[in-house]
Amino acid sequence: MNNTSRLSLTVCLTLLCGALAMNPVAAQDEDAAERESQQQKTKQAQAVSKDVYDRITKAQEMVDAKDYKGALKSLNSLYNPDKLTEYEQANVLNYIGFVYYNMDDIPNAIRTYSRMIAIPSLEPQLKKQTTYTLSQMYTMEEQYQKALSTLNQWFVMETNPAPEPFILKAQNLYQLNRFPEMIEPINNAIRIAEKREKPVKEDWYVLLNFAYFQQEDYRQVRDIQKILLVNWPKKRYWFSLAGAFTELGEDNNLINAYAAANDQRMLEKETEFVTMAQLFLQREVPYKAGQLLEKEMAAGRVSKNAKNYRLLSQAWQLSMEDEKAIPALKEAARLSDDGELDVRLANALLNTGEYTECAASVRNGIRKGGLKSPDNAQISLGMCLYNLRKYRAAIDAFQAASKTPRSRKIANQWINVIRADIDRNEQIRLAEEAARRKRQEINERRAKSGRA
Repeated sequence: MNNTSRLSLTVCLTLLCGALAMNPVAAQDEDAAERESQQQKTKQAQAVSKDVYDRITKAQEMVDAKDYKGALKSLNSLYNPDKLTEYEQANVLNYIGFVYYNMDDIPNAIRTYSRMIAIPSLEPQLKKQTTYTLSQMYTMEEQYQKALSTLNQWFVMETNPAPEPFILKAQNLYQLNRFPEMIEPINNAIRIAEKREKPVKEDWYVLLNFAYFQQEDYRQVRDIQKILLVNWPKKRYWFSLAGAFTELGEDNNLINAYAAANDQRMLEKETEFVTMAQLFLQREVPYKAGQLLEKEMAAGRVSKNAKNYRLLSQAWQLSMEDEKAIPALKEAARLSDDGELDVRLANALLNTGEYTECAASVRNGIRKGGLKSPDNAQISLGMCLYNLRKYRAAIDAFQAASKTPRSRKIANQWINVIRADIDRNEQIRLAEEAARRKRQEINERRAKSGRA
């Protein structure tokens, strides 16, 4: 399993943008945001002077019209710590930060919100929400350590966190390569989501899977992939599951995973088809391997090279389908530089009774060289020649094979068989010759008797 690329912050951005759209500071959920917004409006009306309130309202109208520069200019001219109460300062800084965010000026948004939470009398709820917003922005700016420390401050303030902040923490830990620490916050997020009857997101399990994979905890990887497949069936999860089965030595499950992906037509690459064929052979269902390879080679998804033809021919031979194996073996032998496949082709031809081609193929293999067992090649040649009744040449082949100790016994047995055949054939020839002469003598006597 390859290392994943840097995690997307889409989830974080979505949360942040959604929150800012409701309120200049990110909220934890819609209901809380709505309540907080109402509280803010009430307190603003009560504690902000009419001039400050009017100018903030005007700036908000500019923001709605996407006149961010105008809004920023108005709010900056308004902000004066010497003339504003701390509550008024907080409100002005809140809107300035919001404008910077909408201008995609995240560094200035961070600086503004940092000044805001430093106000001593800032109410706790607003400070908590702004702290969470800062952790999101630090994440966006790839300041992952600052994001973590800020988020940890937020966890101290929040007594009932939602699942998403835990995921944000895990994402930052991922970026810092602190993989073992990712597991606890992700599990917390899943536990809280299930408790609140909220959906557990696919990305959470993907992140958790990566954390366990980095620990080489393949049992957990296997179990997470099963969850992913049940809820979000995708090709990559089948292969990740297969990888876990491989690491765990669960060969039967490995084959089942590949077969399931194959049944769902998820196999696409040559390596995937070849692996599936090899697994079919491993499970001792070679006919399926042959069918798969033949189909995919015809479709052009598996290369027609010596290696794949060799595998195809092996599948057909193990299926006792020598006639189907021969075309694959011919192509494999033609593309191969050594003679091993020529000899295998000869053996298939021997089984189908094509003895002339069999002898030619063995000789071609011997000529190419590179044979693992030259003595076995000579035995195959001898058998082909024997069936062609080329006894002298067959004996020569078996005698060549007998020079290797392991083949001496069987080679000598064949030589004895051939010599017995030669003797028997000679005896038959002599008997036939004697019978012919006898018939000739009888015919001659009959002819003389008839003339008399």
